[in-house]
Amino acid sequence: MLGAMAETAGEEPVFKLGERCHECGQLHLLLDNHLYNFQDEVDDELTCHICLQPLLQPMDTPCGHTYCFKCLENFMQEYDFCPMDRKKLSFQQCRKSSLLVRNLLDKLIVLCPFQEDCKHTMQRCELEAHLQNRCPGFKKFKAHLERKKNPRFRLKADSLSRQEASTVKEPEILNAVPSLVSGSSIAAVVSLETPEPGLINPAFDGSEEDLPQRASLLAETTTIEIHREDPEEELGMRIVGGKDTPLGNIVVQEVLRDSVVAADGKIAPGDHILEVNGVNISSVTHAQAISLLRQRCAVFHFIVLQEKGFTTRTGQLDSSRSVNQEVIHVTLVKRDRSEPLGIKLIRKTDEPGIFILDLLDGGLAAKNGKLSRNDKVLSINGQDLRQGTPEAAAQIIQTCEARVNFVVLHQSGVQLPETVEDGSASNTSSSSSGGSPVHRRRRPEQNHYQWKSNYQKALPQGYLSQEKLVNIKKEPKESLGITIGGGRDSKNKLPIYVTSVQPVGCLFRDGRIKRGDVLLSINNVDLTHLNYSEAVSALKSNAALHTVTLKALEIVVTEKTSEFTEAQDTRESGFSWASWAPLWIMWLGLPSHLHCCQDIILRKSNSESWGFSIVGGFEENKGNHPFFIKTIVPGTPAFWDRRLKCGDEIVAVNGVSAMGMSNAELIPMLKEQRNKVTLTVVSWPGSLV
Repeated sequence: MLGAMAETAGEEPVFKLGERCHECGQLHLLLDNHLYNFQDEVDDELTCHICLQPLLQPMDTPCGHTYCFKCLENFMQEYDFCPMDRKKLSFQQCRKSSLLVRNLLDKLIVLCPFQEDCKHTMQRCELEAHLQNRCPGFKKFKAHLERKKNPRFRLKADSLSRQEASTVKEPEILNAVPSLVSGSSIAAVVSLETPEPGLINPAFDGSEEDLPQRASLLAETTTIEIHREDPEEELGMRIVGGKDTPLGNIVVQEVLRDSVVAADGKIAPGDHILEVNGVNISSVTHAQAISLLRQRCAVFHFIVLQEKGFTTRTGQLDSSRSVNQEVIHVTLVKRDRSEPLGIKLIRKTDEPGIFILDLLDGGLAAKNGKLSRNDKVLSINGQDLRQGTPEAAAQIIQTCEARVNFVVLHQSGVQLPETVEDGSASNTSSSSSGGSPVHRRRRPEQNHYQWKSNYQKALPQGYLSQEKLVNIKKEPKESLGITIGGGRDSKNKLPIYVTSVQPVGCLFRDGRIKRGDVLLSINNVDLTHLNYSEAVSALKSNAALHTVTLKALEIVVTEKTSEFTEAQDTRESGFSWASWAPLWIMWLGLPSHLHCCQDIILRKSNSESWGFSIVGGFEENKGNHPFFIKTIVPGTPAFWDRRLKCGDEIVAVNGVSAMGMSNAELIPMLKEQRNKVTLTVVSWPGSLV
């Protein structure tokens, strides 16, 4: 355990200006690692074998060893082998350790280095914020430096120091920063209570008697670094918004399972992306943002704004509606290899990883008492399962002789969804190698329907849709030469659209059908209600005729057309996406009779908020705009329902069309039913980056 340099009681320590590090509060050279006083002995597995101290910015080598970033970087400047096994090594081959390891290190408990004036302990990642904002010892030290630099202000500094010492009794808590910034690299916390112009916030609605302790919604900005081995691999997230849309900001709609972003685990749906590789994108168009996010580079540096939930008026995060997460270690000891643990594991449909569905009464896990329903399994016996399957977990457990070591993420305040992915449950109470299936609960069918006549709307400003009728005479064996996407069986119930026009078919020769066109009919066969396979069959059967009549719809983004086209074409320039798809903003210009609506029913208690905010609506100087969901607050009914997404368009509330309404008209509708509301929404897939 490292020790800070002792200060003899009654003597004033002698410092050179700036010797004490402002991040760790210790005495070390500027380029050396930070130093910490750890409360307990640290496990050898978390220790760097170069400096023999707990790891800082841990880096993994291909040969399986882990060192501090600075230690390894300095070592590799003189040598070309691993310090442990002396295998040939270059620094470029090394990678950041997993998020699990970094979190475990950040949560190590340290003592304040100014023990004479401050006896507080905290997680290692919280020390810098403690020193800068709350530590009386560090304030005293900074006052001492000021006196050294400016002797003539000595009396004034002494007076201020005495005044601070007399008032600092408890750690200062400002906007609940201590509970919010423990995992962040930037501790900037902002309040979102005051809505921006044109923003209605049902998330914040409620009378004083309903919400006696609710004060504001908190969010924090965080710096995130994403590495990818292949610079042409997609990041794996869908993006909505932009200054040319009512959303304004660039918002993450979805993170794709097994993607680069999902593996990193820091970016989540609902995050607002403020900066990409040093470029501010908080006020750029959707197309400009997509071009920046599709650039070829091995490392992305993001600054994102992440919602953290509501704070009470006492400054504490509202724990009744937010999720408290904690990484815990649990060891279960089997009497023999075949003894069951009594745990049922599942995969969720909307989140990667393995979760505990149930603990069987009388089983080892239930008797131990530390594991809970909905705990996320991070690893078993050191094997990373953050992207694993229940079957893989069951196999690891059943091959263990005696001790089974779990690392799980415990999430209090989370309810396990009633729906689980079919075929993805394992029961570790069985001794068979594959695990026995848990009774499967089916996901309630999500009923979509064609936009009703009373929901019709005009196209938003800046969009133009043009129908075109294409008559082609062709040889019977000549193909149309197009590929298609969409279909009413797709996730977002999209119409059939053209993904490519191949240079070998009759449509390429004709030149009127373009990529992105929505196909309405072929030879009077309606395509707008068909699923993908039905549409393929209809196109193939009619393509065998001598004459083909295609009716298609071209959506034109009239503002910044060249910028929109360039962003659409970045998908073609070498990136490894499986197939082309339109940008999110193209779907906003689709006529409403081609939309598929979905009714989502939310329920809440009187003391809760619905948990979402909306932008858009009628404004005198801007005319009519659709209402879009901009924010979904963690720990609220909208969040737990899982069906609403940022960027969804709200077309009706409780069966009443929202078209032409202003904010002042829609807010009372959302307040009228205090415990239940039915939202009719249209959901378009965000642009893939």
